[in-house]
Amino acid sequence: MDTIRIAPLTPEAFAPFGEVLTPKPAPDRMINRGRCERHHALATVERGGGEAIISIFRSEPVALPYDCDLLERHPFGSQAFMPLGPDAWLSVVAHDVDGVPGRPLAFLVPPGVGLNLRAGVWHGVLTPLDRAADFLVIDREGQGTNLQEVTIPTVRIAR
Repeated sequence: MDTIRIAPLTPEAFAPFGEVLTPKPAPDRMINRGRCERHHALATVERGGGEAIISIFRSEPVALPYDCDLLERHPFGSQAFMPLGPDAWLSVVAHDVDGVPGRPLAFLVPPGVGLNLRAGVWHGVLTPLDRAADFLVIDREGQGTNLQEVTIPTVRIAR
């Protein structure tokens, strides 16, 4: 079994897959009479002709090392995940290689940080660590099959 080491999450390392959802070093502007920082347009919702919807996903936790054998992608729309709790979580992604996922990469997502996966990006299922977690999810609802799942040879993900 192949082992993948978890990489630190940086906007540059994650750029091929989407955007890191975290406040910018400085707000774009102050709003609400100066009481609120606006960190504007951190990501774009790709809708592929559908509607943008907001959901809450509740996911069971995993422990490390974690054996991953399932990846999925959404060809018509992006999918953003913002944790609603205080814990770090794991994101598994892979480049597309002729319509199938390449070798997965794993990122440790810090507490309070979300991700926006671009349309068509292969990714693992929601993977909170240590305890169940809720995520605010923004994705696409509409015509067409917007979910492809594939079983991959199991990879072990470790620190």
